[in-house]
Amino acid sequence: MVDRLRLSRRSVLGTMTAAGGLGVLGSALPFAPALAKDLTIGFIYVGPRDDFGYNQAHAEGAAAVRAMAGVKVLEEEKVPETVDVEKTMESMISLDGASLLFPTSFGYFDPHMLKVAKKHKDLVFLHCGGLWTKGKHPDNVGSYFGYIDEAQYLSGIVAGYASKSKKLGFIAAKPIPQVLRNINSFTLGARSVDPTITTSVIFTGDWSMPVKEAEAANSLIGQGVDVLTCHVDSPKVVVETAEKRGVFVTGYHASQAKLAPNGYLTGAEWNWPKVYTDYVKMVQGGVKPPNLVRGGLKEGIVKTSPYGVAVSEKARAHADGVKGQFMAGSFVIYKGPLKDNKGNVVVAAGKEHGQTDIALESMNWLVEGVVGSLG
Repeated sequence: MVDRLRLSRRSVLGTMTAAGGLGVLGSALPFAPALAKDLTIGFIYVGPRDDFGYNQAHAEGAAAVRAMAGVKVLEEEKVPETVDVEKTMESMISLDGASLLFPTSFGYFDPHMLKVAKKHKDLVFLHCGGLWTKGKHPDNVGSYFGYIDEAQYLSGIVAGYASKSKKLGFIAAKPIPQVLRNINSFTLGARSVDPTITTSVIFTGDWSMPVKEAEAANSLIGQGVDVLTCHVDSPKVVVETAEKRGVFVTGYHASQAKLAPNGYLTGAEWNWPKVYTDYVKMVQGGVKPPNLVRGGLKEGIVKTSPYGVAVSEKARAHADGVKGQFMAGSFVIYKGPLKDNKGNVVVAAGKEHGQTDIALESMNWLVEGVVGSLG
């Protein structure tokens, strides 16, 4: 149904054209958007909405918006990070009157979303993960993201208690800062339980590589890894492989608990329903959304999956204690002395990098305890 809708949108377009509670960095100023009686909002996904991962997490946010009064929600899935997303945005605007758009995939931002936003200065375009820069990017564009590595740190604690081999495995798409931050935080959480624990990482090369993800999971299990986790668009393959092979797993993006009733420990999840409903309330109230939004557990942008049946009381108590410190804003993951896995000092003794420290946005190292390399 969605694919047919997208084709009809694009064919028509071709003939026409040949968060009140959000954690914010920036300011929100009163504005007067071009709104119809109902606010029409467009959500665009790079993959299927039921992928048990990145796209499903955003679709859950869209569902929460759909339940609000005075809104009309449009959704399109499986839209490539190409000129296709420009066509989708233009059709949502021209055919449906969308005035608030959420193109959710990382590759939509530059140049595609920026190009469309410059043409429609009276509309609002908000992107997940893009780093908005004042003076460089349009003022009707915004960026939102979360410190999900806080939840990954907690997953690492739980994994550390569950592992008997003291060998964890991490299947990742690409060695970009957001991914490295998750790998490192997960590992530091686990090593807070036992400093002899290691995390073996395999990079698949792209966000959705089901065959490579399965091969990586089986390879790691073959090396003695007894807890797996990942940072890919859809953790489904990794979670199902772990359950089939009888090892533990922690999830990512959304809850995959029902895919692994025996081995699912917990997971690092996005709380997009809160983020999106906060944004919509702003726009409905005539308040311009901030250009840059960031936050973690404290701000409600990320959350953890409920504990699985295999999580011990000791593990729960440890993780819950650290979670309370995150909620209070008092826990720092990256504090010295800290070395990378090549022996170089990356955080000196007495120094620390809080979550908002810009240095973490350009992370290019793997922490001590990670087995693997960036390339």
